[in-house]
Amino acid sequence: MKNLASWVSLVLCVYGLKAELIAHLHPPVPEFVDRDCVFPFVYGDVTHYNCISIHSDYDWCSLDTKFQGRWRYCTGQDPPKCSFPFFFKQKIFHHCTKEGYIFNRSWCSLTKNYNRDRKWKQCSPQNF
Repeated sequence: MKNLASWVSLVLCVYGLKAELIAHLHPPVPEFVDRDCVFPFVYGDVTHYNCISIHSDYDWCSLDTKFQGRWRYCTGQDPPKCSFPFFFKQKIFHHCTKEGYIFNRSWCSLTKNYNRDRKWKQCSPQNF
């Protein structure tokens, strides 16, 4: 009986890890995708002037001046804005790319020449 309990515990643990991994690989799509971000917005008694990644793997913004639970993922059009086209390594990019990002997520440059300036931001999971 003790072995059965150990196996059940292991299965539940693995299932929980799998569910968490799936949530990170396929983040939920918020309900308010087509609304504009509101800047500045207050979240957790702190005023934010651009997208944030607090409690999230991806940058997001509030749809209200004081966060009320309404939010959406940020895109290349949200502050700070992506600069398209941009130069990275030996290529010119006209949209967000996953090239060169070790976490296999999309990103963009905030200037025309990433190689020189090294300014970037992560793009929305729906951007790619």
